[in-house]
Amino acid sequence: MSKVMNPVGLKNYIKLFSDKNLILPIRNTMIFTIVTMVAINVLGLGLALLVEHEFKGVNIIKSIIFIPLVVSLVLVSYMWMYVYNDFFSLFGWSSPLISAKTVLMGLCAMAIWKEIGLAMMIYLAALKGVSSDFYEAATIDGANFFQKFWNITIPMIAPAFTYCIPLWIAGGFRMYDYSYIATSGGPAHASESMAFYIYQYLFPFNKVGYGQTMAVIYLIFCIVVSNIITRLLRKREVEM
Repeated sequence: MSKVMNPVGLKNYIKLFSDKNLILPIRNTMIFTIVTMVAINVLGLGLALLVEHEFKGVNIIKSIIFIPLVVSLVLVSYMWMYVYNDFFSLFGWSSPLISAKTVLMGLCAMAIWKEIGLAMMIYLAALKGVSSDFYEAATIDGANFFQKFWNITIPMIAPAFTYCIPLWIAGGFRMYDYSYIATSGGPAHASESMAFYIYQYLFPFNKVGYGQTMAVIYLIFCIVVSNIITRLLRKREVEM
């Protein structure tokens, strides 16, 4: 950074709200966040329901699903780049990372594979805390599986939703590693996230003032969204 400081006042903030290049990173981040948050929670809950009851080999299955969580994000990116480039080619498929239309879904698959084990364990712990008396009473009343799931399971594990949903919304908002390592924001900026966009201005472009401005506004946005969603979910817990 230059030793000479030139105060610019609110110029960076004015520029930020008129920067048309921000539209694509915002879109990419929102799509990645929504897809991964929904998929991780739905699949994590589904897997938790499948492994809730003890059977031979269940602990091995849990371990296999959970292991990706301990793998670093950098290694996950390289592993999936290999899968997309070499394994997909065996079936004549193209890597989703080379197309602007599919690159985001390719990155979403990486995140879902890595995080689904944690979601499964959280929901599994919540399911273990639901008394079997509720299900027995519902069975006597003639309730089927879906009725018991909707009217007993979902309300009783509401605290798990309050934890998991904001967790993976925040994870989507801060997504940087996959964009940087797997695609470098490409092709044609199609996988450029907000975190990656901010990083570019801070370091490669050496526009620290503008980069910090984006970081401050983005931080405020993330805090506001996380608080609103958490409050709504906690309110829903009370209603249930």
